[in-house]
Amino acid sequence: MMYYRITSTLLEASPLQQVLLTLLGISSYLFLVSSIRFHRRNTLEKKYSYNTRESMKYMTNHDAWEIQKTILQTEFPFIVLKSLQFALFRTYGIPTISTLLLKTSQFSDSSTSFKRYADTGTLIGEFMAFDPSSERSQTAIARTKFLHQGYRASGKILEDDMLYTLSLFALEPIRFVKTYEWREMTEMERCASGTYWKSLGDALGISYEALPSGTAGFRDGLHWLEEISFWSERYEERHMKPHPRNKEIADKTIDVLVYHLPGFMKPLGVYFASFLMDDRLRTAMMIDCPPAFFAAIFTVVLQVRRLYLRYLALPRPNFLRLDVFTEEPNKHGRNFILFYEGAPYYVQPTIWNRWGPMAWLKWALGQPLPGDDGDKYYPQGYSTADLGPKYFEGKGRKEVEMIKEDIRAQRVGRCPFP
Repeated sequence: MMYYRITSTLLEASPLQQVLLTLLGISSYLFLVSSIRFHRRNTLEKKYSYNTRESMKYMTNHDAWEIQKTILQTEFPFIVLKSLQFALFRTYGIPTISTLLLKTSQFSDSSTSFKRYADTGTLIGEFMAFDPSSERSQTAIARTKFLHQGYRASGKILEDDMLYTLSLFALEPIRFVKTYEWREMTEMERCASGTYWKSLGDALGISYEALPSGTAGFRDGLHWLEEISFWSERYEERHMKPHPRNKEIADKTIDVLVYHLPGFMKPLGVYFASFLMDDRLRTAMMIDCPPAFFAAIFTVVLQVRRLYLRYLALPRPNFLRLDVFTEEPNKHGRNFILFYEGAPYYVQPTIWNRWGPMAWLKWALGQPLPGDDGDKYYPQGYSTADLGPKYFEGKGRKEVEMIKEDIRAQRVGRCPFP
């Protein structure tokens, strides 16, 4: 009824009145956006009393996780998700990392590379999406530690490479948000990133002895971020060098990243991936710069997106938050992925997933759907304790439970700083 009254009023008004009413409507909308665009940021600052540097040294791991979850799910979901994908991708610019991955055959062909991408994303997502003291988070951390411990013990995975990888997951979201989003992260949000990932490094047994305060201890999450950022930059300068294995693994990973695009758009996706790289990473991956024309288009599109979100878009409502996993396991104790970009690993073959609009699009592109090819894509879901390379399936459950006992003792949501 209200809609028809407004329409009727506009039709009956003179041209000048119509212009004035239209301008009033636009101004009212812009005022509304201006009034509530920072509502979530302000709500976070009111909810958590970490408003001074002194108070931040008491930030708990649980609070840091909650702040990060808000950033990931509702405040900057697209850019933060891309930054986490790129954090993993950036590690492949280190020859010791890319060489090991190729030796373990995880990127030898598309079947293993797609599954490895799904497994790694699922493990990282599980310990980011769920409370640090929850069973799901602790199982994901324990499984991650188990998958690495043999390689670490034998020296095939260097401890500095572990620290470098950890640094990227803490630093890349902050950098991507600053570069591409409508606002930067606040000091409290950056402190939450440092606090959360420092605590995760503790749980994974990663040594901080390479950092100046690694032995004496850090004041807070910002202090940890400052030191690991400086160290990470120096580490890249020494070790991120061009190598054929870097390029081989980069090409395989980019295949995964552009998988969902139609064939004629895949070259554009490759250009965009190159555009997001800095010169050092691009050189290490032996990848060409995107053509200047496309680089200019990407720059304009991202800048328009930034201005649109800042001045024209309302905050993302909670019901549109980015949820990646089912909250509760099925009757077999398995969970499902709700959002996927590559092959449909661990996606439930529901009617919607097999016959919905996205399914029709993937079918038209010749891509597999959830439930295709028998059990190839694990339509029954995943058990966190089995994630990882196929030769690790069904192995290590006893070791994972033992690791979880240690994690339960230390990872209970407390402040990770003395």
